[in-house]
Amino acid sequence: MELLLVMLIGLLYAAGIYMMLRRSMVKLIIGLILLGNGANMLIFLLGRIVKGKPPIIDSASKMLTEIYADPVPQALILTAIVISFGLQSFAIILVKRAYKITATDDLDELNTTDEIYE
Repeated sequence: MELLLVMLIGLLYAAGIYMMLRRSMVKLIIGLILLGNGANMLIFLLGRIVKGKPPIIDSASKMLTEIYADPVPQALILTAIVISFGLQSFAIILVKRAYKITATDDLDELNTTDEIYE
C-alpha cells in the first residue's frame, strides 16, 4: 500500500511540474493543484498509515501503551488543504481577470503585451 502511494505521489509531482512548465496559465493552475495534492499525500504518508484509536490518555495512566492514530499529520493536511484552496481560488480569479483584459492565456504572448497596457 505504501509503495503504491509513493508511486502516486511521484506521479502527482511529475505531472504538476510538467503542467507548470507549459505556456498556458490554466495549465499552470492545474499544475499548482497537482503539486498541492502531492504534498498533502506526502504528509499523509509520512504520518504512517496505522489503524488505531484516538490518542486519549486515561486519567489513571501516564502514557499511551496501545496503538494510536497520530493527529498531527491530519491537522497539517487540513491546514494545507485550506491554504491551497485559498491560493487556487485567488489564482483562478487572477487568471480570469488577466484573460478578460488581454484575451489570451499564453504566457509568452503576455510578455509581449506588457507595453500595450502600461
